[in-house]
Amino acid sequence: MDLTRGTGKEKNDRAKKMMLWFGIVSLLMGFAGWTSAYIVSSSREDWISDLLLPNSFFISTAIIISSSFTYIMAKKAIKLGQSKMGTNWLLVTLGLGIAFVVFQFNGFSEMIATGYYFTGPTSNIKLSYVFLIAMVHIVHVAAGIISLLVVLYNQIKGKYSPQEYLGVDLGATFWHFLDLLWVYLLAFMYFVE
Repeated sequence: MDLTRGTGKEKNDRAKKMMLWFGIVSLLMGFAGWTSAYIVSSSREDWISDLLLPNSFFISTAIIISSSFTYIMAKKAIKLGQSKMGTNWLLVTLGLGIAFVVFQFNGFSEMIATGYYFTGPTSNIKLSYVFLIAMVHIVHVAAGIISLLVVLYNQIKGKYSPQEYLGVDLGATFWHFLDLLWVYLLAFMYFVE
C-alpha cells in the first residue's frame, strides 16, 4: 500500500489513525513495564499472595465490556444514518464509562476498608502496584471519556454521517483498547500472585 497516494483527506485520515496506533503502542509499553516490575517484585519476601481483589473491580469489568458493545452499536447506527440512535448509544456509553470510574473508586474504598493502603505501615509493594496500575488505567479512561465527549458533541452537531465517521471510529478504537487493557490488567492481577 502506497501511503503517499490518495486525496488530501485520505492521507489526513490515515495519519490520524496511525497517530492513534502509535499512542496505543506507547501506552502498552508503559503498562508492560509496570506489569513486568510487578512480576519481578513478586519474589520479594514482603509480597503478599492472599490479596483478594475488590468485588467492585469485577463489576466495573462487566461495565466496561458492556460499554464497548454500546460504542459498537453507536458506530453501527451512525454508519446506517440513524443519527438519533447513534447519539443515544453514545450517551449510554458515556454513562457506563462514568459508572466504570465510580466502581473503580469503590474498589479502592473496599481495599482501604479491609486495611490495604497505597502507602504507609499497612501497605506493601503488591498493594502499591495494584493501586498504581488501576489508578493509571483510570487516568486513561478519563482521557477516553474526554474523547467520547468530543465524539458526542460532534455527533449532536451533525458532523458524522454514513460517509464521514472517522472521529467515531477513532474514539471507538481507543475505547475498545481501554476495555481490553483493563480485562488484561484485572486477569494479570488476579492470576499473578
